Amino acid sequence: FNINQECGSTYTQTAAEAVVQHGADMGICLDGDADRVMIIDENGQVADGDQIMALMASRWAANGTLKGGTLVATVMSNLGLERYLQDQGLTLHRTAVGDRYVVEAMRANGWNLGGEQSGHIVMTDYATTGDGLIAGLQFLAAMVDTGKPASALTQSFETVPQKLTNVRYAAGQEPLSAETVKAAIAAGEEKLKANGRLLIRKSGTEPLIRVMGECEDQALLDAVIGDIVTAVERAV
Repeated sequence: FNINQECGSTYTQTAAEAVVQHGADMGICLDGDADRVMIIDENGQVADGDQIMALMASRWAANGTLKGGTLVATVMSNLGLERYLQDQGLTLHRTAVGDRYVVEAMRANGWNLGGEQSGHIVMTDYATTGDGLIAGLQFLAAMVDTGKPASALTQSFETVPQKLTNVRYAAGQEPLSAETVKAAIAAGEEKLKANGRLLIRKSGTEPLIRVMGECEDQALLDAVIGDIVTAVERAV
């Protein structure tokens, strides 16, 4: 019996519907071990880890508790978050995917706030690893302190369109080493330039090549990702 089926941080629809149905001020969705969290505003809209971290970073910076003026996140966090922090004079330090890498960077540099788009929020002033309950309480405190509804606190920045496509490969294959794939990636980076970014990597848990891109121009993003995916598929 799966107690997490159609609920929690990876399936927020049930909670979102309940928030609207009951006229609740907000909702908190946790995963099975409560180290990930998603916030739902009063309108049933879901805020991911990036939006939660943006709120906390700006609040902590304002009250002088954000150490080093830095938020630690992974390469998967949205470009919109990075731009938002830059506008506030703050720094986004990116790590490899995985909360362990976020924590390692925080410990090595004495930073106290980090997390992942998926909802891991690490606050070393309160805990040594991701804690969805503490993150939820921090969000509630922000609502109380500001007197603002959840919707006003979960839209700190406008997300840049993001697209992720996975390509499966067989054991022993190294598609990212193919010259055709390298050329497709280089061509894509040239097309996006300063308007977006690409992240092409092997999955750490499955035989997949993850092709991710972000760009303000959705049509351009689709075309670039499509070209790279095609090149990878032909190389496997």
